[in-house]
Amino acid sequence: MQRENIPHLNLPLNLGIGGAVQAGYRYALSNGYDIGVQLDGDGQHDPGQIEAIVTPIIENEADLVIGSRFIDKAGFQSSAMRRVGIKFFKMLIYCLSGKRITDATSGFRAANRKTMKLFNNNYAMDYPEPESNMLALKNKLRVREIPVTMRERQGGVSSIKALQPIYYMIKVSVGIIISSTIRVKV
Repeated sequence: MQRENIPHLNLPLNLGIGGAVQAGYRYALSNGYDIGVQLDGDGQHDPGQIEAIVTPIIENEADLVIGSRFIDKAGFQSSAMRRVGIKFFKMLIYCLSGKRITDATSGFRAANRKTMKLFNNNYAMDYPEPESNMLALKNKLRVREIPVTMRERQGGVSSIKALQPIYYMIKVSVGIIISSTIRVKV
């Protein structure tokens, strides 16, 4: 990053995904950015699609834009077990908010300042995407999904291993339910 002269954070210790994303939103807010873009560091997300992710925000059509692999079903669709979990979160979010999010676990997202302010103070530390989606919906932010093409993981390993899928499903489900009760003035 330094070589390309791209502004970035060099975190001295591992804050986990939620802490790292929250630090990014804080950096964006404190440096006057109007839009924050989140993408996974494992090569799944194509930075060439960032323009498509930010366009609804630039055109004032959304506060949070989620890149969904399931709208056009292009590219890597993840494992069958993960798709089952994603469908469960989709149904839980719909039951609690009345809104559909097809790819609740997508880490390819863009947020405007209003959303970054909400996430700056209220962001889950572990597996934050489904919970933050619910938080945005319940705080009446305009959440929109757009189709993106995702690739298979290019590096790194999943944070969900062995018996962790059971823990993950329970923890994220409880987090979504709790997030559905949080109202913050944004």
